[in-house]
Amino acid sequence: MSDRSDSRRTCVGCRQTERPGVLLRMVIRPTAVADGTDAGAVDIATVVPDPRRRLPGRGAWIHPDPGCLQTAERRRAIGRALRVRPGAQLDTELVHAYLTDQVREDREQVDTS
Repeated sequence: MSDRSDSRRTCVGCRQTERPGVLLRMVIRPTAVADGTDAGAVDIATVVPDPRRRLPGRGAWIHPDPGCLQTAERRRAIGRALRVRPGAQLDTELVHAYLTDQVREDREQVDTS
């Protein structure tokens, strides 16, 4: 049986392995938007941050760094890691907002020290 303290996850951006506590977990919240045609709906997979690592579903891991998120988006690694259906739109705006807030909080902590 494996010890939980030995578990490692791979960042989908830079591909480095880390302990889960160092990385941010992301999951998808699927939604459908009617496109106004008889063809049905356009799938949109909204990626949400899961800092407590408790949300249900398949997760993808990333360093809490906007650069890693941009790299993962450029490589289309988030959709592959979360097994999003090909052709679905991937919305990572909530993760971008979360990381921006984290960077802002980190800067404020450094300024008050």
